[in-house]
Amino acid sequence: MADVARLAGVSSQTVSRVSTGHPGVLESTRREVLNAMQQLGYRPNSAARALKRGEFRTIGVILFTLATTGNSRTVEAIAAHAAREGYAITLIPVAVPTQDEVLGAFTRLGELAVDGIIVIMEVHLLDAADLRLPPGVPVVVVDSDAGDRYPVVDTDQADGARQAVRHLLELGHRTVWHVTGPDESFSSARRAQAWRAVLDEAGRAAPPCEHGDWSAGSGYRAGLRLAGLADCTAIFVANDQMALGVLRALHEAGRRVPEDVSVVGFDDIPDAGSYMPPLTTVRQDWAEVGRRCVQGLLEQINRHTVEPGTVLVPTTLIPRASTAPPASTAPPAGSAPGTSS
Repeated sequence: MADVARLAGVSSQTVSRVSTGHPGVLESTRREVLNAMQQLGYRPNSAARALKRGEFRTIGVILFTLATTGNSRTVEAIAAHAAREGYAITLIPVAVPTQDEVLGAFTRLGELAVDGIIVIMEVHLLDAADLRLPPGVPVVVVDSDAGDRYPVVDTDQADGARQAVRHLLELGHRTVWHVTGPDESFSSARRAQAWRAVLDEAGRAAPPCEHGDWSAGSGYRAGLRLAGLADCTAIFVANDQMALGVLRALHEAGRRVPEDVSVVGFDDIPDAGSYMPPLTTVRQDWAEVGRRCVQGLLEQINRHTVEPGTVLVPTTLIPRASTAPPASTAPPAGSAPGTSS
């Protein structure tokens, strides 16, 4: 800065004002300073300014994987909304979902100097019944049941599942089979609980669940088992990728969709409308989840207060060609649902 000041023939304070965009500098002086900066290759030290102000304009994000659609879309939305607010993000993946790993990620982000942290949980911790985060750090948790202790933002998983199951029952299907996500997943558990609750409320028997891992391959394996059940006419699949595998399995088994079996997914990924047939699914608003995360974190940073609670972002059922009323040859209402192998 002193070198720039000497070359431009101004004070160091004037250079500082130009570098920070201060309005109280003559335009001719500003041009002289900018020319001197360019000649000398000078760049303001943003890290030093951040230390002086006590803010870094950076948000840390901790998550266990980017492989799932929900996580990658959520991170994308967080990054986009953070950028609109003038913030960058620093991403810290956690190799194993344990309490120690999460605390270690907090420590690393503290060393990297962030203003607040968003934790995308998605799965239950392996070594702790409850999530415990360091006090005094602005934090928002995504996809978790920790709303009694921390600010949580999540898609309304339960209502999305309820819409899917009610849609199939309203079409006239006697009951609905379900392909779940992984057992350790918060969202999978909520969707399965809501699926069962809707069937219970309607007085319908709940068939045994088929368990998947979010991948199309696991959906395919579940679909092969369900394709062998003559009384299976409706399937709610916990995400669109597994639904793709289910559709393939039904096709290979000669079960037509939707004439013989209706299929509903969850997520409304960009390709869902191009499946064969186009997939009826539940749309998640990841952009709104990202916006709520960033806004909630900035409110904590600016107000220096933390208010626990859960914000649920609504879902929308998107009907397409993979669902229809059951064929006239469907089993009568009195018969019991089949069991899966």
